[in-house]
Amino acid sequence: MTTYKAGVRTMKAAIALLLCLFSATSMALETGERLAPWTLLDQHDQAYTLDDQLQVLLVARSMDAAKLVDAALQGKPNGYLEQRHTVFLADISRMPSIIGKLFAIPKMRDYNYRVLLDRDARIAPRYPADNASVLWLDLRQGQLQGQRRFTDATELAQALEAVGR
Repeated sequence: MTTYKAGVRTMKAAIALLLCLFSATSMALETGERLAPWTLLDQHDQAYTLDDQLQVLLVARSMDAAKLVDAALQGKPNGYLEQRHTVFLADISRMPSIIGKLFAIPKMRDYNYRVLLDRDARIAPRYPADNASVLWLDLRQGQLQGQRRFTDATELAQALEAVGR
């Protein structure tokens, strides 16, 4: 009987821990909140670490959202995002790894902009993006100033242009 009670207590503790972890990862970001630092590799396997210089973080949680960013950046020169202190984070965790290695990532290497790849869904789930839109996080000194969502490439391109002014 004591083994049974110990098992029930262990199960309750495990469930409580999972609920805490789930709620911590799904909490919405609040204005003024400091983003926790992270490091990801881009499509060229170059590391990028979130720092206080970043002004805009674009987050795409799906291929459709990533295509929206790509459409907004068509015809832009190399270094366009960097000049605007902007980075683009793509959640590719749901992409089969063989597809990523053989097709998607090699294609991304032809892009004239940097794509930070969240291969294991370690970073993107921290940000409340949905699959249909690109999440825009406005940052100052590492703190969230505001957020927007874009579902139109032209509107996203115009917003990026405004950052450069």
